[in-house]
Amino acid sequence: MKNVIHFSHANGFPASTYGTLFAELGDTYELRYIERIGHDVRFPVTRDWPHLVDQLLEDIGRLYEQPVWLVGHSLGGYLSLMAALKKPQWVRGVVMLDSPVIAGWRSSMLKVSQWTGLDERLSPAAATRTRRTQWASRDEAWRHFHSKPAFARWDERVLSDYIDHGIPQTSADGTRTLAFDRRTEYLIYRTLPHTFGTRLAHGSPVPISFIAGTQSKEMRQVGIAATQRLAGERLEWIEGSHLYPMERPIETARAVQRMLYAMENGS
Repeated sequence: MKNVIHFSHANGFPASTYGTLFAELGDTYELRYIERIGHDVRFPVTRDWPHLVDQLLEDIGRLYEQPVWLVGHSLGGYLSLMAALKKPQWVRGVVMLDSPVIAGWRSSMLKVSQWTGLDERLSPAAATRTRRTQWASRDEAWRHFHSKPAFARWDERVLSDYIDHGIPQTSADGTRTLAFDRRTEYLIYRTLPHTFGTRLAHGSPVPISFIAGTQSKEMRQVGIAATQRLAGERLEWIEGSHLYPMERPIETARAVQRMLYAMENGS
C-alpha cells in the first residue's frame, strides 16, 4: 500500500486545482484531501481557525488507521501544522508550502491589526469582498484569468484545473460560478491565527519541512526566522511567488518528495 499524503489547499483554491501536482506525486503516494475547507456548516470560520483544524482532524480520523503525512499550501500549511500540534499521534510529519510561521513582534502586530481592521488592507481580504463570481462560459473564464498577470504565470494545466473545478458550470446555458464562497474566503483571511509563537514555544512534536517561494510577498511580510527555527535544515526555496505550486507544480512535487524522504529517514 502506498504512503498517504493528506493535502490541504490554499484559501480560495479548491483542492482539485492542484491536480498536476497530485499526478506527479501519485506514483509514490496516495493523495487525499478536503475539496473546499471552510464550507461545511459544522466547522465555521472563526478567529484562530479552531473549527477548520477540527474539520481537517475529523477527515483524518475518519479515513486512516495509521499516521499520515500532511502537506499544505498557505492556509493548508497552517492547518496541517495546527492539526499536528493537536493530534501528533495521527501525523508522521508536515510539509508546509509557503506558510511562514508568524511569531514574536509580528504576531503582536497581527493581533493589533485584526482589532483595528488594518489587516484587511494589508492582505488579499479586501479584494475578496467584491470578487467576481460568474462567467458566461468556460472560454470567458479562461480569458479572464489568463489575462491577469498573477494567473498568467501559472502552468496552463493548473489554470485549466482551476477553471474546471474552481469555476464549474452551474446552469444549462454554460454559466460558470465561483465554487469557493467569497465570504468564507474573506473570513479566513481576517481570522489568521496569531498564536503560533506560543504553540511552538517548545518546538513541534512531529518533523516539519518548509518550501518557500523566492518572490513570495507573504514571506517578505512575515520573515523567515521563526519558520527556520521550526524546520531547521529541512527548508528549501523554489523560484516563484506565494502561488509557486500553481506556477511550478512539477518542481513543487519533486521538492515535496525530497522533504518527505528526508523526514522519513530522519535527516
